[in-house]
Amino acid sequence: MDAEESRTAKTAGESEMASVVDRNIAALLARKKAEERAKGWQERLADAITGFTGSMTFVYLHAVLFGLWIVINLGWLPGVPRFDPSFVVLAMAASVEAIFLSTFILISQNRMQAIADRRAELGLHVSLLAEHEVTRLIELVTAIAERMNLEQSRNPELQELVKDVKPEKVLDRMSEVEEKTVLPK
Repeated sequence: MDAEESRTAKTAGESEMASVVDRNIAALLARKKAEERAKGWQERLADAITGFTGSMTFVYLHAVLFGLWIVINLGWLPGVPRFDPSFVVLAMAASVEAIFLSTFILISQNRMQAIADRRAELGLHVSLLAEHEVTRLIELVTAIAERMNLEQSRNPELQELVKDVKPEKVLDRMSEVEEKTVLPK
């Protein structure tokens, strides 16, 4: 194969890979848009509030409002009457705001955690599927190697590799190792 054929083959392989990547990205974006459309108004409201409260605009707005409130109630602005000289109303308003903001944040975090859990499950399912497919490929290659009477076909590791991995056995083994391993606190 000359350099031109090699470049052509590489380009064809890259474009196939690019089309697979593009297809996967498009599928993920379509799913994300569908999930966004499926959100109820309460989730949209919680996300909007959480998004705004997590912005610098929110910080600046509070700095101005609290600063103005404090300046007025310390009597530093002549001609403007003090309306909360003990700052009790400010403290109450800030407390109520904190309660509501933390609730909205928790609502958004719960939804984001549910999405993260689904993505983790998808990753696990894809990994299990890939492991199953690789196991079938090892079986096929081993059969070909045996048919060709290649020495590698008698490798004892192959017998272990062609066994299907049972997720529950892996989880059991993980638990055993975790119980035996004492991590420093």
